Amino acid sequence: MRVVISIGGSVLAPELDARRVEGHASVVENLAREGCEIGAVVGGGGVARDYIHAARDLGANEVQLDQIGIDVTRINARLLIAALGPQVDPKVAHDYEEAGDAIRRGDISVMGGIMPGQTTDAVAAALAEYVDADLLVYGTSVNGVYDADPGTDDGAEKYGELSASELVDVIAPMSRDAGASAPVDLLAAKLIERSRMRTIVLDGTDPQRIERAVLTGEHDGTDIVPTGVDDEPSYWAQK
Repeated sequence: MRVVISIGGSVLAPELDARRVEGHASVVENLAREGCEIGAVVGGGGVARDYIHAARDLGANEVQLDQIGIDVTRINARLLIAALGPQVDPKVAHDYEEAGDAIRRGDISVMGGIMPGQTTDAVAAALAEYVDADLLVYGTSVNGVYDADPGTDDGAEKYGELSASELVDVIAPMSRDAGASAPVDLLAAKLIERSRMRTIVLDGTDPQRIERAVLTGEHDGTDIVPTGVDDEPSYWAQK
């Protein structure tokens, strides 16, 4: 099974904690031992936002701000690489070709951001499409996709399952509301729809949830099942 795992920066490194990073690295290594081919994409989280806010106050333009965010995601990617064993590609992949080559030769590939204007949500979706992954998993700080921001709306309801087109419909209005947050961004949702990529959005603060979802399909997040994709992938049925 080939899987791309997106680990939010606020999940991997809400603060610098080696044990937390080791926990995520252990799960990635366990999945590799189970025969998974893995690409991991790491976000910037609160640290990136802090740098971006400071740089904005200093007069940096939007492209410069994006580049700062990319730099932070790549530092976080280096943290994960440092915690992984010899099977990881020791370089942070800077484009999809580098990551794809590493995955196809059997290495774990880790990457952060790629280019201004594109979040790591979208990078993960594009990488999954590029390498023809079986599964894309978003480990976020929220336990799935909601119809509103659960951080500000006590009445927000979680979706257990969505089609890819429904995901786009749910995310689109959130992306237009400057105060709202979504577990994945609109470009990522559209890439998932285009590629018909089976996707799971879950709370990744406990990395064991990611491992269980990849190996068995069991989780309490949201399944994104694009039209025409079987509800139960064959690699789960064999477990």
